[in-house]
Amino acid sequence: MAQRAGSLQLKGPRKRRSVTARIDSRAGMLFIAPWVVGLLIFTLWPVGYSAYLSLTDYDVLNDPSFVGLDNYRQLLSDPKIALSLSNTFIYTLLSVPVHVLVALGLALLLTRAGRAAGFFRTAFYLPNMTPPVAVGVMVLLIFNGQNGLVNTVLGWFGIAGPDWTTDPNWVKPGLVLMSLWTLGSSVIILLAALRNVPQELEEAAKLDGANAWQRTLRIKLPMISGTLFFIIIVNTISAFQSFTEAYTAFFGSGSSTYSNDAALFYAIYLFQQAFTFLHMGYASAMAWLLFVIVMIVTGIQVLVSRRLVYYEGGRP
Repeated sequence: MAQRAGSLQLKGPRKRRSVTARIDSRAGMLFIAPWVVGLLIFTLWPVGYSAYLSLTDYDVLNDPSFVGLDNYRQLLSDPKIALSLSNTFIYTLLSVPVHVLVALGLALLLTRAGRAAGFFRTAFYLPNMTPPVAVGVMVLLIFNGQNGLVNTVLGWFGIAGPDWTTDPNWVKPGLVLMSLWTLGSSVIILLAALRNVPQELEEAAKLDGANAWQRTLRIKLPMISGTLFFIIIVNTISAFQSFTEAYTAFFGSGSSTYSNDAALFYAIYLFQQAFTFLHMGYASAMAWLLFVIVMIVTGIQVLVSRRLVYYEGGRP
């Protein structure tokens, strides 16, 4: 009888815990329900529908007509697909290393800024609040070949600046330099990573006679390699999707003076096919091609990172 009474006493708390767990579970599901609904309606459904549209001939005005893989075959023969992909790859190869190196250099400087670091963090991040369209307009103002700010400053030193907005060889470098306007978020992320580097390691390196450059190369960079990898991945994906600044500067003014093929990025050509020519089916196929390319590039980066990225808690 005593054992039975004890078991009954245990069942009471267990039952209360199970009821509480069910209530908590329902409350959690209720709180995440808006996010789940938004994911289904605004993300998964459009992604799935675009896959269907990529197999159709659809101009928005008429119902989609199934054409199978014709859109994907057309991708192989469209010369502007190769041109826009080439421009996008070149821009990515230029912009990502420059972005990461400049952001890392600024973050390293901020570690020595002392009390002024807070001011500089804010100053570096504020440009991120600038609308991308405004940045596109700034490209034309600052990099104007005749009286732009960049060429004016170069002229002070006796250097003849190039035609950034009309010379095909300088269009993408100009856009790369302009992209540095919004590197503030990367600077802040890298600064946070640098401040988490164990001070004991640096102090031990100092005792061993390592100078500042050696400590940065042998201690700081390996310790923040995971953060650097994250910055590279995010900026690579962003570069492949570059659109607003280049479109505003070279295609959105209504004039063909500045518009040239050197600025025709893949996302811009996709936009033109979808909303200028109303080739929604073809644009959907282009979107899926870009998705596959980004996945392949990201996969390669992940494979390479296994040899180069250090994780304090072990490799993922």
